[in-house]
Amino acid sequence: MANMTPAQFMARVKRREIPAVCLFLGQEGWNRKRCREALIAALGAPERQDASQNTLAALVDDARSMSLFASERFIFVSNAEAAMPRSSRAAAAAAESEEEEDREAPAAAGGAGPLDAYVSDPTPGVTLVFEASRWDFEGDDKARTDRVRKFYSAIPDVVEFRRFSLDDARMETDRIAKAADVKLDPAAAQALVEALAGDVGRIAVEIEKLALYGKPVSAEDLPNLVPDARQSTIFALVNALGRRDRARALDALDALVREGEYLPLALTFLATQFRMALAAKEANLRSAGQVQGHFQKSGIPMWGSRAEQVAQTATRFSKDHLERGLRLIFEADRDLRSARPDDRTVVENFVVKLCG
Repeated sequence: MANMTPAQFMARVKRREIPAVCLFLGQEGWNRKRCREALIAALGAPERQDASQNTLAALVDDARSMSLFASERFIFVSNAEAAMPRSSRAAAAAAESEEEEDREAPAAAGGAGPLDAYVSDPTPGVTLVFEASRWDFEGDDKARTDRVRKFYSAIPDVVEFRRFSLDDARMETDRIAKAADVKLDPAAAQALVEALAGDVGRIAVEIEKLALYGKPVSAEDLPNLVPDARQSTIFALVNALGRRDRARALDALDALVREGEYLPLALTFLATQFRMALAAKEANLRSAGQVQGHFQKSGIPMWGSRAEQVAQTATRFSKDHLERGLRLIFEADRDLRSARPDDRTVVENFVVKLCG
């Protein structure tokens, strides 16, 4: 199995050395988007399939069939984790309920055998891409991602979509800003990266908005031009806590302190986020749309981006982890109310305990 970076994969696509079968593995969205766009530019629009709606055998049979209208076919299969046998998925996502596993079981029928045979003799002119983007490469997700990799071990070409380091995110920010003809002061670029915790997809969206500003952007301009940057940093803290990534969580906390965030208020946001995610998990809600509909029916206003955050938090955390987080938040809130507390130390202790 050959692991590739997104840059290596896009270089192969540019040279028209496109693998017949490949696996997109990992959560990072910006480079996945770029790799999909590179394939579309080379092969045209894909035929979209969903492994949670089709058996692996059916997906392979479809790839075997010849098209009457095109000499080349590009088939993109999302939710590749759902093709794993129920026992493997249960091990990879122990926090999932038995009810959910039973509901998804039909999609897992067939195992990896049909794919093994197909990879050894792929259909000429067909490009088959499986996307497994549910889990990350670090923390509790690592074992789950390893099981996905093992299940798809017959696929020789794997593109790993790992999260950007802050340094790499800064370089990518400069590249995106230059392409968009946005003049960012170095301090503003650094502040944008830190405020959005290195999430290059979000950074690209904000740079697209900044292009409408029409003037060079300084660090002083940024809070007014990116009003939700602080909330994004808090959500980056939530994501890092979900991965038990202590270093990234402490980096996000440090960014909040530099931004002047009132830490008791940030802790209140975390408590609300955890309670909503726990309610979503107990109601077995799987998508942002389901989350939004569920809370609105309960009389709780919720906009789309907030529902997406709640859905992502429910996915990242197990039920036990969320409950433990709420207990630790209660303890941290109690400590913040003690005589002359050091707010940062209290919240740092909370982060260390929850990531332990």
